[in-house]
Amino acid sequence: MPAHHLIVGGQRSGKSRHAERLALRWARVPGHQVTVVATAEAHDDEMRERIARHRAERPSGFDTVEAPLRLCEALRAAASPRRLLVVDCLTLWLTNWLMPMAGAPRLDDWRAECAELQRLLPALASPVVFVSNEVGWGVMPMGREVRAYVDELGRLNQQVARQCGELTLMVAGQPWTRPVEPLDEARNADTIVDTRADTNRAGHEVPAGEHVDATDSKENHQ
Repeated sequence: MPAHHLIVGGQRSGKSRHAERLALRWARVPGHQVTVVATAEAHDDEMRERIARHRAERPSGFDTVEAPLRLCEALRAAASPRRLLVVDCLTLWLTNWLMPMAGAPRLDDWRAECAELQRLLPALASPVVFVSNEVGWGVMPMGREVRAYVDELGRLNQQVARQCGELTLMVAGQPWTRPVEPLDEARNADTIVDTRADTNRAGHEVPAGEHVDATDSKENHQ
C-alpha cells in the first residue's frame, strides 16, 4: 500500500489543487477510487460559498464525506485498499475542535482525538493524503488563544508527518516533495538534557545536566 502523504503550505499556495492532482493520478488506475474527507463547517456566508465552490470544482468521480470533528471515525469507515482518502483539511479540523463556542469540545478531548489518529494511521487500509496549513512562519501572534492555536497546529502537522512517507511543501503553486525522515525521541524533544560534560559542535563546553535548546541545532528537522 502506498504511504500516507502530507501537503502543507500557506493560504492560496495550491495545496488542495496538488492533492487533487495526486488523487486524479490514483483514480486513473482501473478499480481505484477516491474519497474526499471534508472538514469544513459553514459558520457564515463566506464559508458556505467556499464549501460550495470546492464541491463544484471536485472531479465528478470523487466521493465526499463530511467530518468536521470525528475524523478518525470517518477514515475508518471509508478505508479500503483501492480507495485513496484526501483529508482537506487538518487546519479546519483543528479550528472546529478549538473554536470558542458554547459547548465546544475541550482541549483534552482534542488531544485524545489526535492520539487516536496516530494509532489509526499505521494500520489503515487506505493511503491518505492530508492537506494542512503552515501558519508558523509569520509574525508571532499577540493573543493567547491565537498563539495556542498556532502551537497546536504545528504539533499536529509534526505528528501527522511522522506517519507519512512523503511531505510536500507548496509555494506559489509549486510542490517541493521529499521523503519523511524518521526522528528519534531525543531529536523530537524541545530540549535535550546532557547528563555529562561535553563539547558541542561550536566548541563550547556544555556543563553536565544543562538544557540545550534543540531548536538551535542545525540537525534539528522540526
